[in-house]
Amino acid sequence: MSALVEPPQRRLALLGAAATLLPTFFVLQACTTTPVIRAADPWTQGRLLLRVDASASQPAQSMSAAFELQGDGSHGELRLFSPLGTRLVTASWSALGAQLSTPEGARSFDSLDALAEQALGQSVPLAALPDWLAGRPWAGADHQLGPEGFEQLGWQVTTLRLAEGQLDARRAAAPSVLLRVRLELPA
Repeated sequence: MSALVEPPQRRLALLGAAATLLPTFFVLQACTTTPVIRAADPWTQGRLLLRVDASASQPAQSMSAAFELQGDGSHGELRLFSPLGTRLVTASWSALGAQLSTPEGARSFDSLDALAEQALGQSVPLAALPDWLAGRPWAGADHQLGPEGFEQLGWQVTTLRLAEGQLDARRAAAPSVLLRVRLELPA
C-alpha cells in the first residue's frame, strides 16, 4: 500500500521513516510535461525539518531531509534527499498541476497545495517556500508584516536569522506545525 493512501495521521510518519530509513525514489512532475525552469534560476540548497505537534487524533511527528529548490510559486522543482544522499522526492510544478510518481505508480493533482496536503497529511504552502526563503512574502496571498518577519497563509514566518541561513515558519492552527529551514550559504 502506498504512503499516499495511508490514513492522514500516518502519512508524515511514513514519509519521515522513508527519509531516514529507506532509499526510496519519488518523482513529481507537472501533469504530462516537465515545467519550464529557466536555466538562470539558481538552486537553493540546505536542510529542512517539518514537525507536527501531537493532537487528539495523532502523536507528534517529524521529518528532516536535505533539499534543493529551484523556481518560484508558479513553476519549479524541489528535491528531497535522505541523510545518506539518496534522492527521495523530486517535486516539479507548473500552472498545469502536479503529479507524484512513486515506485507504486503515478498520481496527478490539480495543484502543488493539493499534493502537499495528500502526501504530508498537512497543509504546507510549498508554492510560497521559494519566496519565504528569499525573505519576502509570496505574491500569491495577502500578508501582514511584523517585527520578526511576516504572517501569511496562517503561518508566522520568522526571517530574523535568514542572513545566517535559518528560516522558521510556524502554523499555530491545530495541530501546530513547524517548518525550519537551514540554508547552505555561499562561501
